[in-house]
Amino acid sequence: MKKFALIAVAVVAAATVASAQMDNSKRPSPAASAECKFSDGKTIKVDYSSPRAKGRKIFGTEDDKALVPYGKIWRTGANEATKFVTDTNVTIGGKSLPAGSYTIFTIPNADKWTLIVNKKTAEWGIPYKYEADELGRFDMHVSKTSAPVENFSIAFEQGGGKCTMRLEWENTRASIDITK
Repeated sequence: MKKFALIAVAVVAAATVASAQMDNSKRPSPAASAECKFSDGKTIKVDYSSPRAKGRKIFGTEDDKALVPYGKIWRTGANEATKFVTDTNVTIGGKSLPAGSYTIFTIPNADKWTLIVNKKTAEWGIPYKYEADELGRFDMHVSKTSAPVENFSIAFEQGGGKCTMRLEWENTRASIDITK
């Protein structure tokens, strides 16, 4: 009887793990990643979930019923908090950030965004309650995209010894330079 119970528990556990993995792949905001390599081979990698606009108002005021309201901390994607990993010390906005694994959040506004780098990892993302674990807040440049962007994306532009991280969604691009 004990053997049967042990087998039953193992089967249920395996089914639960398989179901969880299947659910992740079928999420409406699928997993995505971006990477930038410096000339010496050192990298920055971002893992995030990419939500879709689906005709909704994305950035704006709460009165606009925007999905991501101005002035509020956003997990910068969907699902779990966005992961930011660098295998080298970098400089963001004139401030040093040591090599390591972090999460990033943003505060969107119409004319300026703020990037938050936090040492707390493996978090769902919201509500944000990690101020004590912040490594820094950095001003991001904001511009308009040339065309509407349906899927939230994070990408890197490389050149001139730097990686420029770009976040794009709806008609907004927020960017910040990262150097070694």
